[in-house]
Amino acid sequence: MAFPKRNLENKYDYGIIIPVSCLLAIGLVSIFVATYHDYPHLLAKVMIQQVLWIAFGSLLAYILMFFTTKFLWKLTPLLYLLGIALMVLPLFFFSPQLVASTGAKNWITIGSMTLFQPSEFMKISFILVLARLTVWFKGRKERDSFKDDWKLLSLYVLVTIPVMVLLALQKDLGTAMVFMAILAGVVLIAGISWWLLLPILISTIAAIALFFTVFLMPNGKEFFFNLGMDAYQINRISAFLAPFDFSKTIAYQQTQSMISIGSGGIFGKGFNHLELPIPVRESDMIFTVIAENFGFIGSAILLMLYLILIYRMLRVTLESNNLFYTYISTGFIMMILFHIFENIGAALGILPLTGIPLPFISQGGSALISNLIGVGLILSMHYHHVSAKDLQSYENQENNKAK
Repeated sequence: MAFPKRNLENKYDYGIIIPVSCLLAIGLVSIFVATYHDYPHLLAKVMIQQVLWIAFGSLLAYILMFFTTKFLWKLTPLLYLLGIALMVLPLFFFSPQLVASTGAKNWITIGSMTLFQPSEFMKISFILVLARLTVWFKGRKERDSFKDDWKLLSLYVLVTIPVMVLLALQKDLGTAMVFMAILAGVVLIAGISWWLLLPILISTIAAIALFFTVFLMPNGKEFFFNLGMDAYQINRISAFLAPFDFSKTIAYQQTQSMISIGSGGIFGKGFNHLELPIPVRESDMIFTVIAENFGFIGSAILLMLYLILIYRMLRVTLESNNLFYTYISTGFIMMILFHIFENIGAALGILPLTGIPLPFISQGGSALISNLIGVGLILSMHYHHVSAKDLQSYENQENNKAK
């Protein structure tokens, strides 16, 4: 008797595919509006590029869906080492103009051509290596709970340090925060004792409180500048703490963003209506386009799509009996959540600007393709889970016939 495979379509997780597709469509509309108003001469080029990136990212997601756990397990160390190697390149191949405008050496630029941002792809490699490390460590036979928690934390630090060092050299604090969010998510689900985590958490909160206390002192900014903190980072924090005090200078982008979002009201101004100039609104400030055009209702729909996507990813994670994929999913969910929280929070003025894009919405290829690769990994989890259920059902039918 032939094995009764389901149709391939039944193994697709439409609970993930549909909200991602809707987010990508909203992104295309928003990028069109932003580019139409800010760079009308580049409209066709920008839209074609974005569609091509979506197509390429979707193809990668489709291919990844069929990756077996065994193959992905073997591939993970190579992807991690490749990611580290690629992150070295922006330190040597960069655009001085881009560095001057962003303050970071995080893009590979050769001549006049800016290629991609390696740290975006390193996020996926980092998630994979944390997942593999956790499963390998917890699979050992001899275990001492408290000592093992220390050892596992030490291993996490070991694979995180090279990434953090390279991000520090690139001066990319925003992306470093994303990696720390990913690490925090994996650490929490790994079951490490709170007796170890609580002192770390308290120390982190105390350090943040101390930083802002010193920063707000009369000579605080000068103190951090003398310690080596970049001027653009100091300006961003100053703009966050008192945006309208610097509305004509360092906080111009953020104050314009806040006014733009507020001007959208409940229902928005309608499609393709933008009145305020906002720097890079096609990328970092794409949420302002949605809020100004479609108001509170449009913004709420956007957040609802994100909630549906995250809920479905959590369901897939809980249904899966594959620990490797469970840790992968946790890392990716934390990555997406932090991107949403930081990007929209910065646009609303409740968080500092860090240049973090809005997932599936912002213009740009590196982050978009990286996000779609993550979606492919979650789809793979569902695909193999359904395949395993089919196999089990078939075996049960054969056993019943044998009886």
